[in-house]
Amino acid sequence: MTIKSDRWIREQSHKGMIAPFSEKQVREGVISYGLSSYGYDLRVSDEFKIFTNVNSTIIDPKNFDERSFVNVRADSVVIPPNSFALARSVEYFKIPRDVLTICVGKSTYARCGIIVNVTPFEPEWEGFVTLEISNTTPLPARVYANEGLCQILFFRSDEPCEISYADRKGKYQKQQGIVLPKL
Repeated sequence: MTIKSDRWIREQSHKGMIAPFSEKQVREGVISYGLSSYGYDLRVSDEFKIFTNVNSTIIDPKNFDERSFVNVRADSVVIPPNSFALARSVEYFKIPRDVLTICVGKSTYARCGIIVNVTPFEPEWEGFVTLEISNTTPLPARVYANEGLCQILFFRSDEPCEISYADRKGKYQKQQGIVLPKL
């Protein structure tokens, strides 16, 4: 398995792997996003679900209570101290059958105590990415919509996988918005 370069990512994106696709890294006045040397910095949209304990619900992945969060649509959002939010990517991804991605947080946010977790995009997964954003600090933290949040690294195998995410009919296939836990 090899990590793929900006040239390969650009070629695949012209075939629909990332849309919309930014051909170069945009940096002026924003937290950077777009094509980098060996990855792609995706943007967070203006849709957020911020977790709250107002309703005293229990977070249970087998029985998720939608009263656990507040929906926010804004140019930026403040995540409370030691709290968590869900969001979605601006970009829609279609991962090739011989590719696996790994997502890592951007250092600008990490240096502020904001950690991003996204599970790998499996071969032939497609959709908008549901992003998990943790504020690990004892202070409120701001996240900016339509700016970079994390970087996607693309790994291409020497051969296509035997069974892809699409073949398995994965439960998060072709997700459109912020998708909550499913069984």
